[in-house]
Amino acid sequence: MKVLDPRLHAFREDIADEQLRGRVEAARFVAGRPARIVSAVADVHAAPDLRSGVNTQFLHGMDVTVFEQGEEWAWVQADYDGYVGYVLTRSLGEQGPSATHIVQAARTFVYPEPELKLPRAGEQSMGALVTIVDFFEKRGTRYAILPDGAAMIASHLKPIGEAEEDYVSAAERLIYAPYLWGGTSGFGIDCSGLVQLAMRMAGKVVLRDSDMQAASTGEVIEPGRDYAGLRRGDLVFWKGHVAIMASATEVLHANGSTMMVSHEPLSSAIGRIEPLFGKPIVFRRP
Repeated sequence: MKVLDPRLHAFREDIADEQLRGRVEAARFVAGRPARIVSAVADVHAAPDLRSGVNTQFLHGMDVTVFEQGEEWAWVQADYDGYVGYVLTRSLGEQGPSATHIVQAARTFVYPEPELKLPRAGEQSMGALVTIVDFFEKRGTRYAILPDGAAMIASHLKPIGEAEEDYVSAAERLIYAPYLWGGTSGFGIDCSGLVQLAMRMAGKVVLRDSDMQAASTGEVIEPGRDYAGLRRGDLVFWKGHVAIMASATEVLHANGSTMMVSHEPLSSAIGRIEPLFGKPIVFRRP
């Protein structure tokens, strides 16, 4: 029997996804119920403990399947990329109308009504999904109206389905976003989170972690002598790290050296990373 990845398959000794019956052993199997992330960003922990590691994050509007829910914690799987983990129960709500728009700005605010001078009522990251019911213009600023009457800047959103042609351009809007282990948002992001979020803005679904991306994203390519065969959009993988080629010679990546999303010559990145983690292990073209 093939060993399943617990990051992508919901199973424990005591409970498992009904769809895994016959593939894993568990005390009981459940079908799960649908829910939606209602917080701006929901940390996804490895265990139901705030001190446990954050493996990834789910953004506002993402749909999940809930296999177990308690007063404080819920064990869920994302519909988008299949990632499994524990989120705070208060991050979950019922699934409502389908989202109409996705946030395209790196970060943006939610206002209690269409007036930018009012104190903000919340914030959202690139990739957050929202339902817009109307638009309103005031003093030359166009607002998108949410079902509860709150407002967002309309130019910070785009309709669902309008994929960007160049995913690297989306990644570049996150320049200077702080590095955050497990982060997937404009408030904080890690190397593979940057790849996944930027690809999502281009309408492409890729898996979450760098090892998953190194094994499945696009096609393996030969970089050529002195890496001359690389071009914008190619992915460079080290053990535990990934960078996006922003040009033929420069990468864009969320990295622990600058602790933010930044550009760096590929040659410099290779030289800096090699003493710690070795040279790149694979190159892929999405």
